Amino acid sequence: MYFADRGYADIARYPLPFATPEIFDVEDHDGVLVTYERELLVRDVDALLAVLRALASVPGTDAMRQLTVRGDDGPLWRDHDCFRDALAALVTRAVARHGAALAAHVPDFEAGVARTRKALRSLPDAPVTAIHGDLVPPNIHVDTEGRPVAVLDFGSCTTAGDPAFEAAVTAAVWDMYGPHAREHTEELTRLFADELGYAPLSLTAYQAAYALATYDLFGLDDHDGHFRWCAEQLRRNGVFNA
Repeated sequence: MYFADRGYADIARYPLPFATPEIFDVEDHDGVLVTYERELLVRDVDALLAVLRALASVPGTDAMRQLTVRGDDGPLWRDHDCFRDALAALVTRAVARHGAALAAHVPDFEAGVARTRKALRSLPDAPVTAIHGDLVPPNIHVDTEGRPVAVLDFGSCTTAGDPAFEAAVTAAVWDMYGPHAREHTEELTRLFADELGYAPLSLTAYQAAYALATYDLFGLDDHDGHFRWCAEQLRRNGVFNA
């Protein structure tokens, strides 16, 4: 519970315009850790921008660097001192796990992986800030005026890193399975590039990296929705297919 002990406290030190989780107690129930947290009660682009800007104001800390991305085998930053190299190494490890399963659904897979790693390692230096990594609608609560009042469910991809990564992933996952998901991803990616000043190439590279790092979390063929979504992201990603 390293993040529970340290990471939440690191984030809470900063005057954010919304609540973040506060853990009151942790219990072990037959080997399953259960946390007791303060209950946190999005529909609006302004709320998304507010959350992204606020999280980007929180410096990344050693506690955040010690976190493991779900599906990996150790801290993301292990043996690395910059985010882009740590993420490129994560992609390498993830592809080594079950890459053949993904390659069966994504043309020119090995070359695309190589292009993605090269693009990641070529990204410019960026600030290191708190990354939530899973900003989907259920994890952002707003008030009746549409203002964000709580952000919850840190953990699955929480780390320290480039805030452009947070924006890129948010644009991709905000509407994963809706009938207009592709259009919404493209629209949010453009919006975040314009409003937050992130380079479109960086956002595209980070979206490819996220798909390559998480494709096997729930299943290994297109019967699984997340696997199918990751394969589709890669088939149309401009960096992966450059």
